[in-house]
Amino acid sequence: MKAQILKALKEGSEQYISGEELSNRMGVSRTAIWKYIAALREEGYDIESSPRKGYRLISSPEILSAEEIQAELSTKFFGKEIIYFDTVTSTNTIAKEIAGKDCQDGTVVIADQQTGGKGRLGRNWSSPPHTGIWMSIVLRPDILPFQAPFITILAALAVARSIKQVAQIAPKIKWPNDIILNRKKVCGILTEMSAEIERINYIVVGIGINVNMDAEDFSPEIREMATSIKMVTGQAVQRKVLVRKILENFEEIYVNANNSNLKNELMDEYRKYSLTLGSRVKVVYKNQEIKGTAVEVTDEGELIIETDDGVKQKIMSGEVSVRGIYGYV
Repeated sequence: MKAQILKALKEGSEQYISGEELSNRMGVSRTAIWKYIAALREEGYDIESSPRKGYRLISSPEILSAEEIQAELSTKFFGKEIIYFDTVTSTNTIAKEIAGKDCQDGTVVIADQQTGGKGRLGRNWSSPPHTGIWMSIVLRPDILPFQAPFITILAALAVARSIKQVAQIAPKIKWPNDIILNRKKVCGILTEMSAEIERINYIVVGIGINVNMDAEDFSPEIREMATSIKMVTGQAVQRKVLVRKILENFEEIYVNANNSNLKNELMDEYRKYSLTLGSRVKVVYKNQEIKGTAVEVTDEGELIIETDDGVKQKIMSGEVSVRGIYGYV
């Protein structure tokens, strides 16, 4: 209900909307409307009221609450259920817990800060407050477990496309899912799943984006490898706008990937963002290293590497770590 009232206030822009009109729209009493308005004010919304005119939204806080995101979200099922935390250990951890309790497809867990954020291979992910996007999306795709890594490819494309649209900059993708700006990492994606032999119970896609960090927000050991959108553009980005755009793009991409023709178009778009293609890379798998040139990303999201002796090897996302020999590729 709060999200609906907030949406009505936002649509009214600088105009007043009466309590009676809100009451009629929402199908609740004017007293209930007043209580919801009071709750929004407690969350930081500046809402002006006039006995004769009604309510008018003056300003909104920079928070990633369900009400703030959903107020202008145009998706069919991504983000229709959003669970927000000020601080959480890891959004992926919470998302897996609720996924095991049959939450709906497209549910989002988002936090303003993580104290135990995780990256691939058990690495820590720095998640300071008020500066980034730390969210996880629960998905229940009708695919086989071996196809799950492709979801990570789709998520990377959604994030890259969204950053380009919102921040007006062109990111790159380090196969399969790291988002790179100026050859430094700006976003990591961690995909985890629960599955049986021939059935996926759920997939959790964790997305961590350095949005408005300054250099001093990064620890010395990662400062040379990480960056933020703000550091590259010189301007802060409204995090809620970027969250909405990611959910909208990801849903579109996720649905269209089931259509073979549209899937090919999506992979062509993914390749245009690729930082890895054409680069010298080193594949690290268990205790083995393979050096070669990345020559192709298949329509299934697999990386084709041509080794120095001319042999082409197909690498599945999720199997290995791919590192650049010269620079961050």
